[in-house]
Amino acid sequence: MKILYLISGFTSLGIGVVGIVLPILPTTPFLLLTGFLFAKSNDKYGDWFESTKVYKKYLKDFSENRSMTFRHKWTLLLLTDLMMVISLVSINILSLRLFIVVLIVVKHLYFKKYIQVEEKWDFSLFYYNRSRRGCFDGVA
Repeated sequence: MKILYLISGFTSLGIGVVGIVLPILPTTPFLLLTGFLFAKSNDKYGDWFESTKVYKKYLKDFSENRSMTFRHKWTLLLLTDLMMVISLVSINILSLRLFIVVLIVVKHLYFKKYIQVEEKWDFSLFYYNRSRRGCFDGVA
């Protein structure tokens, strides 16, 4: 069974990495699945995944603080909504359409209630830089 988790983990990692480049595929859910599958398969692969740049950039804050940047959160929500709406339009079965609408609403409620928005602000543009002409002369 552990080999199945390992193979599924690498498949999920591949899809997640492709999702970094292609805006159609959401990255975060596949990387979360990768972390879960690697943790189930072997501690060695779980530790390896947590030491990668991909994990640190996309999942570290989320796994430690259950928070995302505002941009990351809404990009994830809107891209998954786009995929669900495409499914909604292409399906002619009423019960499946209702299920997709309920899923979209529940997803947004979950993200609003449980996934915090972290405050990361970059104020470097507002500081005076003597080596460059034309920078903002905000707070010194």
